[in-house]
Amino acid sequence: MKGILISRSYRKTWMLAWLLIAGVNGVAQKALAQEYINTGTTQELGVNNDNIIPSSPLLPEEPMAQVTSVSQLKDVQPNDWAFQALQSLVERYGCIAGYPDSSYRGNRALTRYEFAAGVNACLDRINELITTATSDLVTRDDLAKLQKLQSEFAAELATLRGRVDSLEARTAEIEAYQFSTTTKLSGLLIVGIQGRTNNRGDVNPRDGQKDTDDAGTNIDVISLAQLYLTSQITPRSYLFTGLLAGRGTSGPRFTNSVSRNDVLLGYEFPTDNLIVSDLNFHWLVTDKLAVMVGTEGVSMPAAFRGPNRVESAATGPLSYFAQRNPILNMGYGHGGIAIDWQFAKRASLQAIYTSYQPGNPGKGSGLFDGTTTTGVQLLLTPTDTLDFSLYYVNNYSSDGCLLTFVGDECLTTVNTSTGKSAPLQTNAVGATVTWQISPSISAGAWGGYTKSYIPGRSGNVETTNYMVFLNFPDLFAKGNLAGIYVGQPPKITSSNLPIGNNVPDFVNTGLGRAGGQPGTTTQIEAFYRFQLTNNISITPGIIHILEPGHTPDSDSVTIGIVRSTFSF
Repeated sequence: MKGILISRSYRKTWMLAWLLIAGVNGVAQKALAQEYINTGTTQELGVNNDNIIPSSPLLPEEPMAQVTSVSQLKDVQPNDWAFQALQSLVERYGCIAGYPDSSYRGNRALTRYEFAAGVNACLDRINELITTATSDLVTRDDLAKLQKLQSEFAAELATLRGRVDSLEARTAEIEAYQFSTTTKLSGLLIVGIQGRTNNRGDVNPRDGQKDTDDAGTNIDVISLAQLYLTSQITPRSYLFTGLLAGRGTSGPRFTNSVSRNDVLLGYEFPTDNLIVSDLNFHWLVTDKLAVMVGTEGVSMPAAFRGPNRVESAATGPLSYFAQRNPILNMGYGHGGIAIDWQFAKRASLQAIYTSYQPGNPGKGSGLFDGTTTTGVQLLLTPTDTLDFSLYYVNNYSSDGCLLTFVGDECLTTVNTSTGKSAPLQTNAVGATVTWQISPSISAGAWGGYTKSYIPGRSGNVETTNYMVFLNFPDLFAKGNLAGIYVGQPPKITSSNLPIGNNVPDFVNTGLGRAGGQPGTTTQIEAFYRFQLTNNISITPGIIHILEPGHTPDSDSVTIGIVRSTFSF
């Protein structure tokens, strides 16, 4: 018998073995099948290949299912010679399994390993019956036969268990270190229609007289399309690629406005063509430490967790200013490295080093000699309803602009002889807090402060900003969201930079006087998001700006917006 498949002349003698093999558990089946696939032969399993029936695989590929009545097996009839034996094993011991098509396939050959696995399956079932106080179902004669079979096939059982254990270990290792080409596609499309009221500004020069009309009050359309590819490399790492195309802009209110744009919207990102917005690799080093590194999309908004839980240009506030503290936009990073460390249950630390133009090395534009930003954030969640973050940012700007695109973000003026602005070294600190008052209302606020200086020269320039807000999730209907945001964009509060570099003085008199902006801009924003489906939302809203450009004598501006968003 040893080392051969059971031929038809032995079937009656070994019918019990054939019946028992149907009870082999799924793990053993998969293990034996995998061993067969790996070796490509049955020789290593102790089987004589001369007696193998070519049309019969070592193990069936289909998974077996437990049956509770012999009548469930469509190819077993009451007049079959082994019907009573099969019925006994099904109904007394429950260790028979059939195929998904409700067949039993009793004419199939089996090896000693299959037979040993079947014996083991029925022994496990009998032990279970004994443990659950149903030992009256097991006769002494049955136990004696099974013990004899267990003794005879002890070597095969031990070998089988060893192979299964080894295969499970190998499978776990493969799963842990396999390379997966699985890539998931996601994306979104934002289309917004907006327009603002007619207004006049005090800009040329700023002397208390409204001298210039806002030429950008026409209704316009802004669109933004993004596609994301998430490629799983290992179970703990993936490559993230983003493509972006944007059209349309609200434009600055005045071509010579000090502020780059008083009304920049969160989805306002005009591009000439399709660009790569993200190209970075994410790796979960340990259960509490993650790393991101890449050439595009490595920025503080991407790397730092946002305490404001509705932060999103697609489904949250409408303006760019209302998304987050402008300090966290500083540097507008492209390439670099970031880490996220969950060092306690309710506390984490994020850090980043990023450059504005890592792919264009050269003086003032490389990974280490251009506009570079280093930031760190401490995020605390003292309770389930309270989030608090404290952050510090160090930025070197090669042209004196912090690249926050909100309020006073260009802090030195253009030198008329060189056509360039002086560089700035900036230190910034800020904090954000949000409180989930109830499931239907949350409140929050942030504040920020920057202090900058021209390297190697005397003087500095300081700015402040703040925001307070209320969010109303699920207002009137589940999935909807309302929000009210009131804040001050970054404002130069004081500047004693050398003559020709003080922005407020340059706009006012140009005489080199120290000081800050004469007025204070206040932005008031309200919106309501209708969540039409899981993938489609429409958000009407309004933004009202008092003393735009931190200029007390300029007209207020009101902007009306309808944003529609489709995501998949």
